[in-house]
Amino acid sequence: MSIYDSFGIRTIINAKGPSTRLSGGFLDPDVAAGMVEAASYCVEMAELQAGASKVIAEITGAEAGIVTSGAAAGLLLGTAACITGLDPIRMGKLPDTAGMKNEVIMVRSQRNFYDHAVRTAGAQIVEVGLPDRHAGAGVRDAEAWEIAGAITERTAAVFYVAGGNAQPSLPEVVAVARKRSVPVLVDAAGQLPPASNLRRFLSEGADLVAFSGGKAIGGPQGSGILAGKRDLIMSAILQHLDLDIYWEQWAPPASLIDKSRLPGAPQHGIGRPCKVGKETVIGLLIALKKFAAENDEQRGERFRRIITQLHSALQGVDHARVQVLPGTVPKLELQVMKDAPRTALELCIALEQGNPSVHADPSRVRSGSVIFSPWCLKEGDSDKIAARIKPLLRY
Repeated sequence: MSIYDSFGIRTIINAKGPSTRLSGGFLDPDVAAGMVEAASYCVEMAELQAGASKVIAEITGAEAGIVTSGAAAGLLLGTAACITGLDPIRMGKLPDTAGMKNEVIMVRSQRNFYDHAVRTAGAQIVEVGLPDRHAGAGVRDAEAWEIAGAITERTAAVFYVAGGNAQPSLPEVVAVARKRSVPVLVDAAGQLPPASNLRRFLSEGADLVAFSGGKAIGGPQGSGILAGKRDLIMSAILQHLDLDIYWEQWAPPASLIDKSRLPGAPQHGIGRPCKVGKETVIGLLIALKKFAAENDEQRGERFRRIITQLHSALQGVDHARVQVLPGTVPKLELQVMKDAPRTALELCIALEQGNPSVHADPSRVRSGSVIFSPWCLKEGDSDKIAARIKPLLRY
């Protein structure tokens, strides 16, 4: 029995990975204990975020950083910071960006649903490049000179979605943006592991980088990190915090917010709905330290052991081929044969509807493959998954 049973909510076997739709992954006992302890005290949130900034800066190499309510919240706050700078008047007008630099340049092939967070701040996305390599019409994609050609006096930022096949490279993008003093905001939500990526994008010149806290890092599901240049982080946190306080009474930590640079305290900003609690901040910091301390090879070996167990449990499955997909996070691919009693998508649906409910990764079902991730699998789950799959692929 679990706490969910008392509310009539079923639990699932999550073989897709720590996705938000499936409630993310599991909290390390140290993270959970830290959150419980944090909940028993009250702190000043600006001081808490200033303390978080020191930890994030040490681990990422950034000038500063804050804990956000997820990576998408980091993109919203980062975009707002690029648009307004440290001007409280502009902060108070968002998402109305009339008269401000409000264009954000983005490579067309990198567009995705999460750039809605950028548009929420009041930004207008300016697309560049034609992704022939994705359309099958050729090999080319956007190039740095196209980004340079799109920069105008209305450009607030260049938005870059990090990934193994992203083009052009981030250093190329940074080079053209820097010539025009335009900040580069990087969406690196799913780019961990390896842990080295916590520093990579900043070392390549990004001004702001957003990471998910509830996926690979292992923090609370509703957490994220925004790290980068001190002034931009200051602007982001000013548009995030509860600032219902008299100016004379307000004494934020200078390491995060330099009050002397402001004409007055901004009103509640566009990021105010993205509240992050003290428990979430502490949980994220504990998880971040543990993630950075764990060797990538140790982490990979842990995942390989789980996937090997699942591979063994699925031996003898009818009408399917099973293979391990190597990588930083190895996965298992089940290729459903054409003569199988169910298609790959039908298999996914049947797994979800049964008991126990098993959720796999359906991203490749159109090509006949079901993918299984080790991220959220517990001891004994491999046998349970195999016991569900085998009868479903048997006539």
